[in-house]
Amino acid sequence: MNPLDLVFDPLAYDFMTRALATAAVASIVCAVLSCWLVLVGWSLMGDAVSHAVLPGVVLAYVVGAPFALGALVFGILAVALIGTVRDRSRVKEDAAIGIVFTTLFALGLVLISVTPSQTDLNHIIFGNLLGVSWGDFLQVAILAAVAFTILIAKRHDFTLYAFDPAHAHAIGLNPRLLGAALLGILALTAVVALQAVGVILVVAMLIIPGATAYLLTDRFGRMLVISPTIAVTCAVAGVYLSYYLDTATGGTIVLAQGAAFALAFLFAPRRGIVTQLVAARRRSAEAMASAPSAGSAEPRNASTVV
Repeated sequence: MNPLDLVFDPLAYDFMTRALATAAVASIVCAVLSCWLVLVGWSLMGDAVSHAVLPGVVLAYVVGAPFALGALVFGILAVALIGTVRDRSRVKEDAAIGIVFTTLFALGLVLISVTPSQTDLNHIIFGNLLGVSWGDFLQVAILAAVAFTILIAKRHDFTLYAFDPAHAHAIGLNPRLLGAALLGILALTAVVALQAVGVILVVAMLIIPGATAYLLTDRFGRMLVISPTIAVTCAVAGVYLSYYLDTATGGTIVLAQGAAFALAFLFAPRRGIVTQLVAARRRSAEAMASAPSAGSAEPRNASTVV
């Protein structure tokens, strides 16, 4: 088969075109946000918000509202509940996150089990990228555009908050407000990714691209370019592989991102495990080559011996 046929044959199907477009849009906004999540250390928070939106999606289905609206409401509710439990009790943030997201996720599972439906609501959990309609894509594109615009417009403030909240406060910024804004964008982005990979795999799209880019560069500006580039590449590769291998599309996309992280972990120019081992051996060999051997010392001139 002509290699070009491998690329263009799947595009003959409308559902593949929609899947590629949705995966690309969701990957870009998730990857950009993941740069800040990795720096701030909010990986678990991303997991919490992505799971907490499940009951909102089910309730939106029950009342006939858009899935995105219900998910967004419960995403913001989860962030507010985590902040309330953390700030008004002795419970630490990691415990507050675990309590809120597991409770809301369990509520979603219960609602799925008791909701009479002609639709298989399990696709909310595992994703149904190939079943995305153009209306769903429009919702994803609008929400992604809002989140992406805010992130880019306020990138300097968010970056300063991630690196040095005290300095941000000293120059007149409000770190608490910046943190709340970042959490709100996290809830919005989780809704975007929900359409692509489902509730369970959202956290992977929110963390892996940023973590991979973090291994490849020390400059945050470059992270904001490398991360979405990796994410879009993996999204396209995942969709094509799922088509030819007949596998779950969302899971294949995340596996592609995991493979990209593994490659960076092993072969990153400065921080890769294999790269560091090769560099260490090279330095050891150079040190041995430059050191004089025990029997190679030149004898002193006999005339200098008394």
